[in-house]
Amino acid sequence: MSRFVQLNLLTSYPPANLNRDDLGRPKTARMGGSERLRISSQSLKRAWRTSAVFQSALEGHLGVRTKRMGEEVYEQLRAANVGEKQAREWTRAIAGQFGKLKKDNGQPDGLYLEQLAHFSPNERDAIEALVVSLVKRGSAPTEDELKLLRHENHAADIALFGRMLADAPSYNCEAAAQVAHAITVHGVTVEDDFYTAVDDLNRGEEDVGAGHMGETEFAAGLFYLYLCIDRELLAENLDGDADLTKKTLAALIEAAATVAPTGKQASFASRARASYLLCEKGDQQPRSLSVAFLKPVKGDDLLAQAVSRLNETVSNMDQVYGACADQRCSLNAEIGEGSLAEVIQCAQG
Repeated sequence: MSRFVQLNLLTSYPPANLNRDDLGRPKTARMGGSERLRISSQSLKRAWRTSAVFQSALEGHLGVRTKRMGEEVYEQLRAANVGEKQAREWTRAIAGQFGKLKKDNGQPDGLYLEQLAHFSPNERDAIEALVVSLVKRGSAPTEDELKLLRHENHAADIALFGRMLADAPSYNCEAAAQVAHAITVHGVTVEDDFYTAVDDLNRGEEDVGAGHMGETEFAAGLFYLYLCIDRELLAENLDGDADLTKKTLAALIEAAATVAPTGKQASFASRARASYLLCEKGDQQPRSLSVAFLKPVKGDDLLAQAVSRLNETVSNMDQVYGACADQRCSLNAEIGEGSLAEVIQCAQG
């Protein structure tokens, strides 16, 4: 089995603000001396993980990221008529296995975790089973019971994107998928959109102005995205489940090619699918092809030029380093070559 699968995607988004900074502007980065639009890897992974693609393909194998697991446990205990003091103590013992608990309104016995924790379905089932057991016997959880909360991991999203709990390192999971920030292959200028909203009940007899005025920022661009998936680590993270490993890999590729971040979609409807996808497979040391766009692409046909640059960079790297992959396959939606099914089959083989 080839260890690494590398994906290189080109996706064009019309005017959009898919991923905002702290000022509400589209995120940017400087590369090759020019400003580019950027979509963070965190934004992309969140969109994929919560997409209908993942929910359908990986039903029953997706985790939940939350600080509020303690609240859920506490409510279950209280609903089963466990006293408030006992319920709070037992909850803190359970939730505390996944990290430090933060103070609740200045009180030291808070139920929320200080950092987001990613719970697998197996762990949630184990927590629920423990709650049922505690209610039935009416006593606090034992040390051994708390240790058993960590079950075999069958959460595909945790296996792909990892889990890091600084306060509970035994629960950590190294990510099998590395996702770069997507950047435009060309320079961009972020523009301002001044807009108004009309008050439907305003008859215009006294106030003839707009009911609301605002401003938002946007930009459009052709994005390059790079992913590297360690198939061996993915299989290891999924406890050797070969069928689930294939399903997870397929879901990730489909989501990367078809799912857009949700930022400002109601205002811009900036949904898009990858126009070009190059999949590379092999045991060789992975490398991004972002250097193909160090010099911004210019001209009337950005997509064709970007595809040409990618393929030229692949050829040149193979020329100087030797073959950087054992097998390659691609789809090109602009000219109707290849298919997503073929790419997925190549990556799984």
